[in-house]
Amino acid sequence: MLSRILSTLLLWSVVLGSLWAFGAHAAVTLMALLAALALHELYTMGEKAGLRPFRKMGIFFAVLIVAVPFYLRCFGFDDDIVASSASLLVALGVIAASVRLLGERDNTNRIETLVATSFGLLFIPFLLHYLVRLLLLTYEPNEPFFELVPPLEPGLVACLWVVATSKFCDVGALLSGLAFGRHKMSPHISPKKTWEGAIGGVLVSCGVGAGIAAWGADYLPVPFTPVVAALAALPLALVTIVSDLVESVIKRRAEVKDSGAMIPGIGGAFDLTDSLILSAPVAYLIFLFLS
Repeated sequence: MLSRILSTLLLWSVVLGSLWAFGAHAAVTLMALLAALALHELYTMGEKAGLRPFRKMGIFFAVLIVAVPFYLRCFGFDDDIVASSASLLVALGVIAASVRLLGERDNTNRIETLVATSFGLLFIPFLLHYLVRLLLLTYEPNEPFFELVPPLEPGLVACLWVVATSKFCDVGALLSGLAFGRHKMSPHISPKKTWEGAIGGVLVSCGVGAGIAAWGADYLPVPFTPVVAALAALPLALVTIVSDLVESVIKRRAEVKDSGAMIPGIGGAFDLTDSLILSAPVAYLIFLFLS
């Protein structure tokens, strides 16, 4: 538990420090890096489950899927091109994998390779790229291209709201489960998760969401009051729990406890980002509706 707390504090220090120094550019870089590392771990678990995804190709496209929409906006490309760029890159990744497997796989695993590679691109970088899309709802490129201590941007605060409400759902669920957990939520998928922990995680998520909305009222949409933020945090918390269970399904199939050992007390990048994978597109829809 101590290592998990220390790792969490260190990670938040790195994130907030990077955002303070480089703003949206740091946010996109961190998201692209996490997407690449998480996909690397997902493909590793896929290989342990008997699949053979194209790891390097997938990671290459993962970075592009997350980063390209943002930098297209920075360089003044049309909004339609920006919005469709991630989907087109996923399609190109699937096409590249389809062509490559004809020469590098045999009839016993060609389908598995294509499905594993394509699923990885859709499940991690494509879903996470909605955080970048959320950032772009209000982002306007600054001059110069990089600024030391850039101005605080509404899209950046919205992304921080999503990350905090999602991650603190995990924290609330863990602490509530340890203190009050009695009834197993999904014993065949994740035996340690309880309904009491899930309820605690949802409540903590709603509280954190409301608190950030009160603090960042000047940088969030006008309708996004603390009450609305607490209500908006509810579906995010619910899909966060689902996302965590989906990761547990994948880890059980690969017969591993953690996706990696990169972060003491937490595990790997996939363990770190799992709560954001499904919450990112849900959050984007919420802010798109309120903007």
